[in-house]
Amino acid sequence: MSDAAGALLAGVDWAAVAILTPLVGGAAAFVLPNRARAIGVAASGATAAAAVALVWLIATGGPYDLAVGGWSAPLGIRLAADGLSAALLGMTNLVGASVAVHVALTGRATKNDPEAGVAAWGFWPLWLLLLAGLNALYLSADIFNLYVTLEMVGLSAVGLAALSGKADAFKAAMRYLLVGIIASLVYLLGVTLLYAQYGVLDLATLRQVMIPAPATQLAMVAMLAALAMKSALFPLHGWLPPAHGNATAPVSALLSALVVKASLYIAVRLWLDLFEPTGVGAGAVATVLGILGACAVLWGGLQALIAKRLKLVVAYSTVAQVGYLFMCFPLWAGGREALTAFVYLAVAHAFAKSALFLACEQVQRALGDDQMSSLSRPELPGAVKITFALAAVSLVGLPPSGGFIGKWLLLDSTLLHGPTVWTVAVLCGTLLSAAAMARVLARFFAPEEQAVAQDLVVGDAASWRFSLTPLLLAAAAVGIGLLGAWPAELVNVGETVQ
Repeated sequence: MSDAAGALLAGVDWAAVAILTPLVGGAAAFVLPNRARAIGVAASGATAAAAVALVWLIATGGPYDLAVGGWSAPLGIRLAADGLSAALLGMTNLVGASVAVHVALTGRATKNDPEAGVAAWGFWPLWLLLLAGLNALYLSADIFNLYVTLEMVGLSAVGLAALSGKADAFKAAMRYLLVGIIASLVYLLGVTLLYAQYGVLDLATLRQVMIPAPATQLAMVAMLAALAMKSALFPLHGWLPPAHGNATAPVSALLSALVVKASLYIAVRLWLDLFEPTGVGAGAVATVLGILGACAVLWGGLQALIAKRLKLVVAYSTVAQVGYLFMCFPLWAGGREALTAFVYLAVAHAFAKSALFLACEQVQRALGDDQMSSLSRPELPGAVKITFALAAVSLVGLPPSGGFIGKWLLLDSTLLHGPTVWTVAVLCGTLLSAAAMARVLARFFAPEEQAVAQDLVVGDAASWRFSLTPLLLAAAAVGIGLLGAWPAELVNVGETVQ
């Protein structure tokens, strides 16, 4: 990049743009419902561009830090980002903009389409509010603002989950809301304990003054338990499959790819920035999280293997993938490999899972249902099969995908720094994931259907609008593994948000 271009990028506060653009866009979409689609796409694209610019500046210039209004902590609000938050910020905005484009394209479909309700006016304000909350969350540098932004994300997600208007979706959304409220109160209890003990909320300041007192340890347990509940960690995962399985396909893509990562990020941020370095985080806590993660890998993989609906296969796969991410906790102390594995797995999962849920939309549209028993019918477009095959490559962890890099690093970390049980759990989970994806693909490519033309565009002239975005997202999940060392170098920019 030229010096002039670099100076231009550095001259704009891209963090503020990434937060304010979707907020303003969401308000505009609410006030101007007839223009909501155009506003939503424009705001999503502009926000994604701002996020990419911010990620580039962090990758080339180091961590981002800004005292809002010139008021530094503890009196003011501080925005900050290092390589970890930058990687998830970039992933969130690229996947989110892709889903927004998909909704805009497919929103012109006929009213008889089973997923047409997602393109209604209500989607755009809720999506843009969710995007603003996610961006603000990854840029927050104190424990209370992390709570506020997580509430923005949670409430927006509940509204989106109920958007289809179906009874099952509404019931699942209400359960999601109840779980979110309980988890938020437990997290807020931890914030209250820390503030009462130390009188500060800023992460960097807390790190300097925290000691392993009983109140601090109770706060750690409360906050991590709340975030585990919001992340659907086994056995607190019961709300996720119904919420993801009954929402409209684009909403399911956003919930699985982006929303689950928000609470996971906060858990990782608190552990790496506060609890572990200050001596509060006991090894036993990390071990418990790792064990629950291993159970999630096995249970989610098994449920995906026996699920009777395609969207439930994909939803239970998310439960398993969350387990891999929590298995990184007992491995943090061993080095940066576990953190790099976490980022690769989280980013590859986001691209692959958003592709799968969007592809489920076309399955529903082509077949009228998403029952596993219907998947071998000849009406299914070839693009759906290719999308599932590419996404499966990453989810299973086959080379050269991003999922392969993440699992390779995770396995390497378990072999070097963990007991054998972690390695066994990763390998068994991989086999279950492979079996679940093979079950789907075997029906897609059943021998009796091989005579059917496998064109990318079949059925009607509008098919490409349903096929293009999920296919590109699935290809991106594989292509992440071809980026070389750049993602790992980004993760290593700044060890903590200080």
